[in-house]
Amino acid sequence: MSPAEHPREQILVSGGGGGIGAAVCELLTARGYTPLVGYHRNPDIAQALAQRLGGEAIALDLSSATDIAAGAREIADTSARLAGVVLAASPPPTLGPFGTITADDMARQWQINVAGPQQLLAALVRTSFRATRQGAVVGVLTTALGNGIGTAAPNMGAYVIAKYGLAGVLAAAAADYPWLRVRAVSPGFTETAMLAAFDPRYLEMQRSREPFQTPAQVALEIVDALFAP
Repeated sequence: MSPAEHPREQILVSGGGGGIGAAVCELLTARGYTPLVGYHRNPDIAQALAQRLGGEAIALDLSSATDIAAGAREIADTSARLAGVVLAASPPPTLGPFGTITADDMARQWQINVAGPQQLLAALVRTSFRATRQGAVVGVLTTALGNGIGTAAPNMGAYVIAKYGLAGVLAAAAADYPWLRVRAVSPGFTETAMLAAFDPRYLEMQRSREPFQTPAQVALEIVDALFAP
């Protein structure tokens, strides 16, 4: 898929009003696509971003099956083809040892990172992608996953578990829809509002080891993955 071939196709970005999501929308616009800014809690930010970029703001509460279905129908009813979706929405991690993970935190992370994206992707396949048997999906994971058991970042249990769940969603979608291009990116610490969940002293120590990524850098990885063969 080349931006030159489909200059105004649409791409949905869940969490489109956040730091990384907004940067993805900016870059998509620069490459000739119409961004669909998926939002939940900040409609004013999403609508202002969409208006500035010539896109559309889509109400998309990933904890609501009704909201997900309505968003998918709204996208399908537009005249432009949906070319892809970026699954970027995520709650910040709640820090603490594995034994202190609460049921509420686990449920919140699982719903926004796993159950909601699965329902959204299934709805988009039914309403948009299946007709042409084309589409691209990029899920935003994290380096906190490590490289297998024993290597995950500590004290982010519910967040890490849920991101592994999102990796499972992507793997299952790729298996069942081989015509769907499914990719993942795994950014490290990124200069977004999510860093407020961490102790400033811990962040200072991490920055001394390696510079944090910017939202623009992560957005470039995501958009490159969208268009990768």
